[in-house]
Amino acid sequence: MSTTANENIRQSVRENYGYIARTERAPLGNTTTPSCCGDSPAPDPSAKACGCGGGHVRAEQMSALIGYSQEEQEGVPEGANLGLGCGNPQTIAALQPGETVVDLGSGGGFDCFLAARQVGSDGRVIGVDMTPDMISRARLNAAKIQADNVKFRLGEIEHLPVADEQADLIMSNCVINLSPEKQKVYHEAFRVLKSNGRLAISDIVALRPLPDEIKSDLEMVSACIGGAATVADIENMLKRAGFEHIRVTPTRVSQEIVDEWLPGSNVGEYVAPASIEARKPAATFT
Repeated sequence: MSTTANENIRQSVRENYGYIARTERAPLGNTTTPSCCGDSPAPDPSAKACGCGGGHVRAEQMSALIGYSQEEQEGVPEGANLGLGCGNPQTIAALQPGETVVDLGSGGGFDCFLAARQVGSDGRVIGVDMTPDMISRARLNAAKIQADNVKFRLGEIEHLPVADEQADLIMSNCVINLSPEKQKVYHEAFRVLKSNGRLAISDIVALRPLPDEIKSDLEMVSACIGGAATVADIENMLKRAGFEHIRVTPTRVSQEIVDEWLPGSNVGEYVAPASIEARKPAATFT
């Protein structure tokens, strides 16, 4: 993919999520477009989820559908949960007190604040997002609860604003599929992780190769569909980055929900939520 095409994707995603950060819903012009970040100005509580962020259900309902408990949802500041995820990376993170966490595409800070509770005052959480409006929103949310162990940094996940070997865990929720340069993302994750550090990622994966008309549609990419990589491609990218103990596990039971992202398209035949786990090899000393 050309540099221009990559930048077009980033700009489209940045504009879409910037709007969401300011208004808590997708652009009004997208009301008929599938979106992992919501597409309905007046959500219908009786409708199924739409996209990886629930266009037809409230953020709280979508979060419950993808694995967040009521306690988790109530334990973050108001405005942190925008309903943008496709899973709950906390369930595979196995966080311990004192650990350092980096969240790729931290949005309003929802997963960061949950992680901060687990790592405690001796740990720290760094959220990275390329959208200035999201960073501003997340910092305001952190100030509401005086979350001193959580910091948010503006940057691209392909070029993380984090020094080498800082993190015990890197997590992400429905973000890496949006990147046009996923291999760079995984190389950066490997660089930032400490020896024996681990990945805990919830993302959208392709169950089979996507048609060109889906991959080339910027709205489909921003909706967490057009940029999804296949399970095999993700496994290969992780191996090339240096990871081991790789597990990519699609959640096939969610196909009916996925089909609702674009009614009548059977998009659930192509993509599904998945958990992605891997570990950086432990350093050996001779």
